[in-house]
Amino acid sequence: MDGVIPLYKPRGMTSADCVYKLRKILHERRIGHTGTLDPDVDGVLPICVGQATKLVNRLLAGGKVYQGEITLGFATTTEDLSGDEVERVFLTQAPTEAEVDAALTKLTGDVAQIPPMFSAVKVNGRRLYEYARAGETVERPVRQIHVFSFQRTAPLDYDATAGVVRFPFTVSCSKGTYVRTLATDCGQLLGVPAVMSSLQRLESGGITLAETVTLAQVATAMAQAELSTVLRPIETVLAALPAVRLDATQWQLVKNGGAITLASSAPEVTLFYEDKIKAIYRYQPSRLGNYSAETMLLANQ
Repeated sequence: MDGVIPLYKPRGMTSADCVYKLRKILHERRIGHTGTLDPDVDGVLPICVGQATKLVNRLLAGGKVYQGEITLGFATTTEDLSGDEVERVFLTQAPTEAEVDAALTKLTGDVAQIPPMFSAVKVNGRRLYEYARAGETVERPVRQIHVFSFQRTAPLDYDATAGVVRFPFTVSCSKGTYVRTLATDCGQLLGVPAVMSSLQRLESGGITLAETVTLAQVATAMAQAELSTVLRPIETVLAALPAVRLDATQWQLVKNGGAITLASSAPEVTLFYEDKIKAIYRYQPSRLGNYSAETMLLANQ
């Protein structure tokens, strides 16, 4: 049982909850997700199963796409609606759309971001949320992220009764990006408190929201012995890499993790023997060959 499940994570569940439920459904311990989604966030959560757990970091490294909503006028401890309110300013008018768009533009490209206190980032061996829950403060590390695009997708909605402004957005960003922090940073650029009031992940690890399946669908597929309908083979996940078919002599080297010589200069290749994927090799010339082992996938040897 090796592959990737393009799971839809509903709101109200943690990513760890999804892994726990899938272990029970699939009767498989080797399961890992490819990027935590907060309980209040729904959307794409690729799940690696079996040998595919070796690809978690590879899928994590890919960019992600989200859609959501920012509310201007108040801020919370968690930078989203799950936290306690810590600041509120009654807005008597909305900023202009040009001002909002300019703020979003300033938050694109290479961005230095300070993760929120309510996050899983470790400082001195403890998660930031552990400090936050204990009422402690600690200096947070500045992280470099990249925001490919950050755009408002509809007109500003000014609520004169509540004194807040809401607008929807889409953002495409690198791994490690806290979108709720982008929301509060947008407010800072506009000179008002802000919060991320909604978020959904549209794409992760090359998987889109339209391709996802629910936990119930996975359970049904497992019960009907049709898991292949919801489990993407490793070969499919790595389809973008050049594929090399090994002969028997090359396979004897590869099965022991040895370097080999290939008529290629691609940065990475997938190696197949008898139509089964065996490894990912990286271009790294040496006296023993020009490709060496990057990730071994030998469950079916």
